[in-house]
Amino acid sequence: MFSEYPDFFARFYDLIYHKVRDDVDHLFYLDKIRHSEGKVLEIGAGTGRLFIDALNSGADIYGIDISRSMLDVLKNNLDKKYHDRVSLQNIIDFRFREKFDLIVAPFRVFMHLTEKEDQLKALNNVCQNLNRNGLFIFDTFVPDLNQLITGLDCVTDFDGEYEPGRKLKRIVSTRPDLVNQLINVTFRFEWDGQNKLHRSEWETCLRYFFRFELEHLVERSCFLNYSIKGDFKGNDLSKDSREFIMFCYN
Repeated sequence: MFSEYPDFFARFYDLIYHKVRDDVDHLFYLDKIRHSEGKVLEIGAGTGRLFIDALNSGADIYGIDISRSMLDVLKNNLDKKYHDRVSLQNIIDFRFREKFDLIVAPFRVFMHLTEKEDQLKALNNVCQNLNRNGLFIFDTFVPDLNQLITGLDCVTDFDGEYEPGRKLKRIVSTRPDLVNQLINVTFRFEWDGQNKLHRSEWETCLRYFFRFELEHLVERSCFLNYSIKGDFKGNDLSKDSREFIMFCYN
């Protein structure tokens, strides 16, 4: 079950993920959005890492997120005339007056759905909000079996400055739940501020998926067809693939 992103996580989100994620998926999703001729919806718009660039490129894009703290950051970075393009909604039951030609759920949004009933509801709801011949794209990672068994123990994935002279460090630990296919994640933040070192933690969980599980889910949904790629360059799945990129066609 999703737990609300705390304010400190939302505060530093852009700084961290522009560094560790943009080179992975940013151009892929931006290219898909730019080539869409109609309305686009980003599910999990968050603080706007992708949304703002897409909007600035001229895309007719809307965004939803389940986290109020993340949307607060996004709106703070948006001109007020665009605030009505983002809303607090859930992938499972979001509603708009018009339908979309392209819906995207980047960077593991689907993995926050830990129950199979919610996963199927989400797929069907997305499908029903697409125009005819519409496309839904989402990604999950290919599970690393060694890491699923051992987990991560206090791995620093960001160590830098968030302001001149003020340091920020993020440390990640994971505890796998193999029976329920969950990865329990603990994020620990440490940052300088007002002559004091701040420390805060946040725990959440992700549901990991295997290839045929994803295929079965989509086949149970109202989508008519689908394909899977193994990376953001469009390569087919192989033994070296680290991503499942799902293309679901209405």
